[in-house]
Amino acid sequence: MMFLIFIAMVAMICINVPIAVALAMAGVIGLLLNEGTGSLVNIALDMYNGSTKFSLIAIPMFVLAGAIMNAGGITDRLINFVSAIIGFIRGGLAMVNIGVSLFFAEISGSAVADVAAMGSILIPQMKKRGYSKELSAAVTSSSASLAIIIPPSIPMILYAASSNTSVEQLFVAGVVPGLLGAGGLMIVAYIFARRYDLPTEEAFNMPRLRETFMDALPAFALPVIILGGIFGGFVTATEAAGLAVIAAIVVAAWYRNVDFKHLRQAMLDGGIQTAVVMLLVAASVLIGGFLTRAQIPQQMASAILEITQQQWAILLILNVFFLVVGFFLHSAAAIILVVPIVIPLVTAAGIDPVHFGLVVTLNLAIGQQTPPVASVLITACSVARANIWEVSKVNIWFVGVLLFVLFLCTYVPAVPLFLVEYFYR
Repeated sequence: MMFLIFIAMVAMICINVPIAVALAMAGVIGLLLNEGTGSLVNIALDMYNGSTKFSLIAIPMFVLAGAIMNAGGITDRLINFVSAIIGFIRGGLAMVNIGVSLFFAEISGSAVADVAAMGSILIPQMKKRGYSKELSAAVTSSSASLAIIIPPSIPMILYAASSNTSVEQLFVAGVVPGLLGAGGLMIVAYIFARRYDLPTEEAFNMPRLRETFMDALPAFALPVIILGGIFGGFVTATEAAGLAVIAAIVVAAWYRNVDFKHLRQAMLDGGIQTAVVMLLVAASVLIGGFLTRAQIPQQMASAILEITQQQWAILLILNVFFLVVGFFLHSAAAIILVVPIVIPLVTAAGIDPVHFGLVVTLNLAIGQQTPPVASVLITACSVARANIWEVSKVNIWFVGVLLFVLFLCTYVPAVPLFLVEYFYR
């Protein structure tokens, strides 16, 4: 029965039925066949309760903070500052792109928001300076996926809600892998710059660095408030999201450079993005209820544990599984659909749920770069007006960096968990 329901759900998605609707219909069909019409009485209440968890409030807050940041001229000042630091290196503009994504990731938590904001500014500049449109799109796309690795991260919030894991610990676990990923992407960008003799941006100039630092100094308050508050244990992730919005408003007002038209459009886009996620969360309650009552996750866990009980082998199986899922599902849908199924297996195998959450997030960051879904890559290609398959030929080297970080974090748990152990255990 489960197989037939899964086939029906995939068929609905293939004919462009919205994923949330397909999930909800699959859940309703499963409950109806498994328990009869009596199980459908509380559907609306269950969906409402599932989508109103306190931790989920952080999602629209971080999206709004990112919109205010971009519309308030904060992004431009960060670009100027990062350019003053590393613009003298060959291919410096590509590295600026990656470096600014690090800052933007610490505000928005959304890779699509990152690539839309950064790409519209930096891709045209890269093309003017001799970068191919394929390389410009690849750098922008791959660096944008840092937004779901470095805190705050919307997929991490969804994972925490789906697995009853601490979102604060997940955020802390993402710091070191995110920095490693950024460093690796910069190395690949430098190799491309040497190969194609790409230009430097400007000679290193200490007065220029000092000037751009002072200009961007108020913007640095945003990651300090978010990460400092969470790391210090002063606020929860949701409270940090609210503080980020207030801080973004204050900093934008300080610069007196708010583009209200841009802000309005960004807020509308963020509202739509949040609504889509919340519909997915609500729909997941139905499919999750059916799976739990039918004991599907427990059966799957038992079947795999009968094959092997070695953690490394189970992690390898789950990595391959999530990489394949990432080809076909957006990160939010993948987490909501798959995590409740595999959590019993993770628990039975003795795998730390925070460690596994970081592994899932890295897998889905790679999924954002791999067609056919590849939401972030498609957005970057749209901005650069480049063919997705041509961009993918270049992007494969940057995806290789993300794969390296994934397997490093999978089999050396100390990499993501070092800071978690220091702050929380």
